[in-house]
Amino acid sequence: MKFIQESCEKFSELLAAKVSTPGGGGAAALTGALSAALCSMVGNFTLGKKKYADVEDDIKIILDKAEKLRLRFLELVDEDAQAFEPLSQAYAIAKDNPERDKILEQALLNACKAPLKMLEQCAEVIKLLEEMFAKGSRLLISDVGCGASLCNAAMESAALNIFVNTSLLKDRNNAAELEAQTDKILNEYSPRASEIVKNVSEIMRRSHFIIH
Repeated sequence: MKFIQESCEKFSELLAAKVSTPGGGGAAALTGALSAALCSMVGNFTLGKKKYADVEDDIKIILDKAEKLRLRFLELVDEDAQAFEPLSQAYAIAKDNPERDKILEQALLNACKAPLKMLEQCAEVIKLLEEMFAKGSRLLISDVGCGASLCNAAMESAALNIFVNTSLLKDRNNAAELEAQTDKILNEYSPRASEIVKNVSEIMRRSHFIIH
């Protein structure tokens, strides 16, 4: 089953059900896709507007990048789910099996790959949203803020899906390395996402703010 081919209704039903996948990782990836999509929506409404003619080439570049990120996020929904099955099987191996620890360790490492990629993708989306905030149509500035808020949530959720696996790794050097990669992205890009939301909110709440 490819979860991303399900309807929104069915996906949310599966997410709510007593089944292991999709789970938090899949939800994080889908949220990332939505953040990239909002960035694209703002860009598409900006294109062709006389007021923004001088940034049209920049907007086109943003749109191309955002679409690639959106599609990659959708792939990660299923990649995250696919990584869980071997992990589930590893947990089921008898504890007296001498191969159990080795198999479980590898499964835990593999389960970190998709959420780590989500974090990297989120960082790229935030860069695009920063540029879209500066260059996109002011008519849709709230959507830039929504995209940043969703992207921040996707990052934090992806990070949790890494930490839940690294906490069980026996090789603490591997765990520390993965956690350091995660923290580096979070520490840089979560504040940047929050800054976009803050700036958008301040603009929208100004009594003299007029949309042109």
